[in-house]
Amino acid sequence: MYRLTLPALAVTAGLGLSACANLEPQPYDADQIRQRAISDQAQMYRLQEPLNQPVTFYEAAARALKYNLDYRLKLMESALASNLRDVSRHELLPQIVAEAGYSDRSNDSGGTSIGIEDGEESLRPSTSEERYRSTAGLGLSWSLLDFGLAYYENQQKADQMLMAEERRRKVAQNVLRDVRNAYWRALAAQRLIPQLNVLLARTEVALDAAREAQRQGLLPRQEVLAYQRALLDSTTLLTARRQDLELAKTELAALMSLPPGTRLILADEPEMPLPPEVTDIERLEQLALQHRPEIMEEWYRKRVNQNDLEAAKLRLWPNITVSAGVQYDSNDYLYNNDWTETGVNVSLNLLKLLSYPDLDNAQQTQGGVDDLRRTALSMAVLTQVRVGALRYHLAREELQYSDESLDVDEDLLAYAKAAASSSIGSELEVIRAESRYLLSQYQREAAYSRAQAAWGRLFNSVGLDVMPETIAQHDIQTLAREIENTMTTHERQGIIAPHPGQPAPTTPGPTLEPRPEPAVDGQGGAKDAV
Repeated sequence: MYRLTLPALAVTAGLGLSACANLEPQPYDADQIRQRAISDQAQMYRLQEPLNQPVTFYEAAARALKYNLDYRLKLMESALASNLRDVSRHELLPQIVAEAGYSDRSNDSGGTSIGIEDGEESLRPSTSEERYRSTAGLGLSWSLLDFGLAYYENQQKADQMLMAEERRRKVAQNVLRDVRNAYWRALAAQRLIPQLNVLLARTEVALDAAREAQRQGLLPRQEVLAYQRALLDSTTLLTARRQDLELAKTELAALMSLPPGTRLILADEPEMPLPPEVTDIERLEQLALQHRPEIMEEWYRKRVNQNDLEAAKLRLWPNITVSAGVQYDSNDYLYNNDWTETGVNVSLNLLKLLSYPDLDNAQQTQGGVDDLRRTALSMAVLTQVRVGALRYHLAREELQYSDESLDVDEDLLAYAKAAASSSIGSELEVIRAESRYLLSQYQREAAYSRAQAAWGRLFNSVGLDVMPETIAQHDIQTLAREIENTMTTHERQGIIAPHPGQPAPTTPGPTLEPRPEPAVDGQGGAKDAV
């Protein structure tokens, strides 16, 4: 027996040492890193619908919501929270354990008996257990304490799933806001960059002509230098505007998660009319308090914290365990080789009961902290709504002034072209007029994009959803139509229509005086949207 046992111990020790050796850090090699990078890049753009036509605003929003990696990450987190909740449900069930085994001994077990009073041996050595025997059993046990703890854990998992869903909604709303901001700037870039390039080329030609006139002495030196200075100032302004415009398409392509090298062409459609100004601010504030994902997430977080403390209280009470099962033993010395057994066990740690008042106070304090945090966040949300409405009002005014400025510069350009002659000064005036007109076009397009961005911020501050719940089951065109229909419905009467039976507002709302913006942080928190 010793000859068999020692080699077995040696083999076990060897396996343990080899397992310890595998605990050393194992960094990835260069080939594994390269393969991971290739796989990740392929995963970024997997299963995307091809881009084979000019993209409208709603199609850009649909692509961003369907393929944006940040949104897809939040979607997966929401699905994971749902799966974890399903797993936690099984903890509510009783435990049913099936077991089987085999045992042997190198000698017989047994014993003798001695008298208590005289200490004399009264029985000869005997045994009631075979050296080799097998056992089996099937038992059911149910702990009321474990059931209660599993119940609270299941409630927490359900609330955490709802919190993950609110974070997904927030990311979707932020993506839509960013797409609105980038799309109209990208469309302005598509319209104006060709004109900018032509005018910059003409400016370079005019600069070369001025330098040649300076070398030949055709004009006074001061006049030629002033002419070059004016052309260079115009070139500097136009170059700065072109840089702003060229970045817009890159931002939009990143939001849409387009593969590198994809040619992005936007549909040159008429500008969308801006929604009317908001008049009923109080109603928007109430909607924001009801629909904002951050507020809902904090509300669910309060229930998670309360259930955590309820579970801590539950651990103070007695643990009652009920058990039942059937057993089998192949030992021939037993009178009954199979039997059933039942039992009830109660245990209680009396000293833990002393912590109940402290837990009760902690629960009340935790509830107050959660309520105050949600109230502070609600205050920031109300500020967002008012600031968003004010920004939209100012953006519409800026757009109106930009339209008037563009009309004036257009008339000045027509006058400069009509008065142009063969002199260098006349050509300079034409280029100046064209530069001013092109800059006015840029400012007008920028004002319109800022107005759209201001409206997007105001829409985002209310927290309304504009997309179906199952985005993955819709193609781009269907999803774009869903977004367009929902947004049009919300925007038709100022973000959202009045409630049934409530007349549309006809009198102006309160004066838009922005409150101080409180610093609110967090995941996609209120301050980011402000």
